[in-house]
Amino acid sequence: MHKFLIIAASLVVVCVGCTQESQNKISRSFQNWTGTNGVLDIYAGEKLVQRFIKIDKISTASGTSDQQVRPYRYGYGYLDRNQNYTVDPGEKKVYFEFSDFSTPYIFYENPA
Repeated sequence: MHKFLIIAASLVVVCVGCTQESQNKISRSFQNWTGTNGVLDIYAGEKLVQRFIKIDKISTASGTSDQQVRPYRYGYGYLDRNQNYTVDPGEKKVYFEFSDFSTPYIFYENPA
């Protein structure tokens, strides 16, 4: 238990000195290691029109040569056609992209 507290305290000290982007990268690396069960809901007005489930992460796109951040995000998940939070027969894992500027969305951990 003592070693755990020392490690935890060290991580806090390191994170405090990091930029927000560095903290986000550290957080994502822990998240990828521990795994997540993310859900992405896409809306058209007030209506839910697409749901992707079992997403481990959503990434921000960046340019290949200039490393500039692009205005869209992407990831992989299962298209939940009947929006029941379950991968049913025929629902396949797909690649998706969405705009940070014009797509109303919510990303959250699966409550089921």
